[in-house]
Amino acid sequence: MEKFALIVAGGSGSRMNSEIPKQFMDLAGKPVLMRTMERFAAFGPLGRLVVVLPAGYLTYWNELCLKHQFRLKHTVVAGGLNRFQSVKNGLAELPGEGLVFIHDGVRPLVSLQTIRNCTETAMEHGNAVPVMPVSESLRRINDNGSEPVDRERFFLVQTPQTFLLDVVKRVYAQSRRDDFTDDASVCEAHGTRIRLVGGNPENIKLTRPVDFQIAECLFQSGSGSIPR
Repeated sequence: MEKFALIVAGGSGSRMNSEIPKQFMDLAGKPVLMRTMERFAAFGPLGRLVVVLPAGYLTYWNELCLKHQFRLKHTVVAGGLNRFQSVKNGLAELPGEGLVFIHDGVRPLVSLQTIRNCTETAMEHGNAVPVMPVSESLRRINDNGSEPVDRERFFLVQTPQTFLLDVVKRVYAQSRRDDFTDDASVCEAHGTRIRLVGGNPENIKLTRPVDFQIAECLFQSGSGSIPR
């Protein structure tokens, strides 16, 4: 089955307090987005690698590719006003059949094993979502203040969320809803049962300055090397 990667990097990164979106910021000598794309290139041959970027940064990305002599073949698509529309724009660039990895552009530390886990389960069951167990105590807000909850019943969701291409293209034909938080929730609204697989703890989403500090340490220690 042919495999495709859709890297969603259409956000502005407002929580990073940076002049440029976080996907373009330097991480161990390269923009974060390039680090992320290299993960999927290292996994194996792809039918197509599609990257969704903010509409106003397409030229800027081309300049970064020239500066870093980044020659990994990919297709660039302008994102929409929200993640749902950005994914929809990216899916429109892909054919009707195959397996697609939908991945956050600011998760440059996804392991090859996590991608393999997603591949194997999605090929058998139609989809796969990588998760990690919660290691800290959790509390839920209620009318009386808060109460503890069983953390064994909760997981942290990662990407790449992986789907049969014809299925995910069909579910993204529906209208956007406010309760769509990721691709899995879009598919669930269409009646799809979501399958969970093991992720990797380093696969953090770089959202705040401290996340960049952690990622830099992982790359400097060699933990961010490819392959893994």
